[in-house]
Amino acid sequence: MSFNTRTFTRRGFSALAASAFAVLAFAAPAVTHAEDKSIKVGIMSGEDEDVWRVVVSEAAKKGLKIETITFNDYTQPNEALERGEIVANAFQHKPYLDNQISQHGYHIVPVGYTGVWPIGLYTKKFKSVAELPDGAVIGVPNDPSNEGRALRVLQNEGIIKLKDGTGILATIADIVENPKKVEIKELDAGVVGRAITDLDAAVVNTDWALKSGLSPADRIAQEPVNDNPYRNFIAVKAGTENEEWVKILVSAYQNDTVKAEFDRVYKGTGISAY
Repeated sequence: MSFNTRTFTRRGFSALAASAFAVLAFAAPAVTHAEDKSIKVGIMSGEDEDVWRVVVSEAAKKGLKIETITFNDYTQPNEALERGEIVANAFQHKPYLDNQISQHGYHIVPVGYTGVWPIGLYTKKFKSVAELPDGAVIGVPNDPSNEGRALRVLQNEGIIKLKDGTGILATIADIVENPKKVEIKELDAGVVGRAITDLDAAVVNTDWALKSGLSPADRIAQEPVNDNPYRNFIAVKAGTENEEWVKILVSAYQNDTVKAEFDRVYKGTGISAY
């Protein structure tokens, strides 16, 4: 409730203000939260569901009721957010979102970091990068942002060299040196880890590595963690980022209670990024 003080005399305003204060004071015991609202948030199915159960609990303490909507592939949550089927999602990093916006014209913005999962090179056949044979078949995710990320892991290990000036959306067409003549197979991010026995090695996102039964013992290389541009975040539709429920949602994730569950679920393969 608000008043335009210019339409009242000082005496009239004082009386009205006193009356309003009395009404608010009477109603105050029934108000326990800054905002009571129900929202739908898109997340990926799997381990993150355990983390978000704690987020839901934390949000409820602040008057925000969250219903999580689970998805099985990376293409769906942004489409659902753009259509208004959900009001937020939490599954992606900035390079991926930037690519999605350029392809589909989405109006989506990040509002709070969650975690980072350093992508790694995994194998069931070899103990080190040096053991990879000439002509090795290496799987990489086929979506633009994660493919570029995977190729940079291979470049860091001296397996390939990318064209100078290549950005984070590098593709196999940007490979200018391939001394071991490795064959790179582009596969869906959710498939590449599961195909590990049919490959010599694969660059796999950590969350999919866990789902595929891969462990740190199977990882022979990993991207750097410091200054990592691939931190995941909560995202919302542009124009809603300053609403009160968004602040509550972010704070419901960014706290020690959720971090403890995050650490339990991801066992050090994911790192809190806030």
